Amino acid sequence: MVQPHVLLVTFPTQGHINPSLQFAKRLIKMGIEVTFTTSVFAHRRMAKTAASTSPKGLNLAAFSDGFDDGFKSNVDDPKRYMSEIRSRGSQTLRDIILKSSDEGRPVTSLVYSLLLPWAAEVARELHIPSALLWIQPATVLDIYYHYFNGYEDEMKCSSNDPNWSIQLPRLPLLKCQDLPSFLVSSGSKDDKYSFALPTFKEQLDTLDGEENPKVLVNTFDALELEPLKAIEKYNLIGIGPLIPSSFLGGKDSLESSFGGDLFQKSNDDYMEWLNTKPKSSIVYISFGSLLNLSRNQKEEIAKGLIEIKRPFLWVIRDQENIKEVEKEEEKLSCMMELEKQGKIVPWCSQLEVLTHPSLGCFISHCGWNSTLESLSSGIPVVAFPHWTDQGTNAKLIEDVWKTGVRMRVNEDGVVESEEIKRCIEIVMDGGEKGEEMRKNAQKWKELAREAVKEGGSSEVNLKAFVQEVGKSC
Repeated sequence: MVQPHVLLVTFPTQGHINPSLQFAKRLIKMGIEVTFTTSVFAHRRMAKTAASTSPKGLNLAAFSDGFDDGFKSNVDDPKRYMSEIRSRGSQTLRDIILKSSDEGRPVTSLVYSLLLPWAAEVARELHIPSALLWIQPATVLDIYYHYFNGYEDEMKCSSNDPNWSIQLPRLPLLKCQDLPSFLVSSGSKDDKYSFALPTFKEQLDTLDGEENPKVLVNTFDALELEPLKAIEKYNLIGIGPLIPSSFLGGKDSLESSFGGDLFQKSNDDYMEWLNTKPKSSIVYISFGSLLNLSRNQKEEIAKGLIEIKRPFLWVIRDQENIKEVEKEEEKLSCMMELEKQGKIVPWCSQLEVLTHPSLGCFISHCGWNSTLESLSSGIPVVAFPHWTDQGTNAKLIEDVWKTGVRMRVNEDGVVESEEIKRCIEIVMDGGEKGEEMRKNAQKWKELAREAVKEGGSSEVNLKAFVQEVGKSC
């Protein structure tokens, strides 16, 4: 019998790489050989961190996305990138599969992350079963599915219409701000990402063309019980949270990182600094690996932080491919005051920070990884969503799971310092609302741990998937 061998194909951004690598580790622990593949550039950047933390059985490979020296977001066209990753990626992915077969390690199953439907086409051509690893909540997949299956006209809304709402099957009532940004006509940021909606449509068409479409979702049954059942024709399988086991009550203390950072962590002693702070006192601010805030917005955040007089840890990523003059212009006007009150770092180990006793709240863009990590750590959130699935995640945080509050933007799309202060105080000031958020956050933390332990829903679901992979050999 052939050894089960899963090829895991991952879109080359940190938000895709982290859950994919964690999924790979769980498969390996269940006796599956895994080859993890992403773009040449991402592979090169993550190789150093992955080498020291990768478990035995994880093979690393790279496919070309046509931008082997890296995609420069301030110069390169995202539409061209998506065209290149499809054409170059398809060919190099075939080469990886054929080479593996020639070496006596045939790929028996292919799992691919969001935005890579062409990987399923390659698998079909080579008669290999495939599954989608959905790295956003099941709720968002449901919204896209309904949009393309009968609700498109009803879901047309303008971002400046506060009275619009829609009730979709098995989902909470959604306002315009709660929809994935690609469904909302705004005429601004998402124009250059006009490829996104057709790509999601292609993804659903790909699943529709399969006999038994499988979607492995980075969520867990207790968190999204109804959304996981909302699409009858797809088998949505909750296997999350896909975060290192030591942050979910696991016994393996060495399993404490994802193992594939594209960014250099700060050499600053931020963890030692956190150790000096009182319990639940720190405001942590991070907006993920892609989002760059405007200078004006950063100034408003800085002003709000100074006015609340609470210690904070703020991640401000170093922007690549910008001139030194521009870097000078981006510097905050109140940097000296900020540095007296808190710490600013270019990158950090987010889970280590979120699980530190000094953490009081998390000001987040509400990317799905950050959202799951906050839930799994029992930390309430001040939500500041910007685009893609983040508005939906903020809706779930505030109204469904009740673990946070959503900040309101002004007519220019900026959150002002007074609003930032208001939301932080709701979460941290000891009032009734904040207390309820903290209790709910602790409840979801316990349920996340239940899901991944022996006999938990995600562990059982993953075992069933592994058994099916074994049968296909």
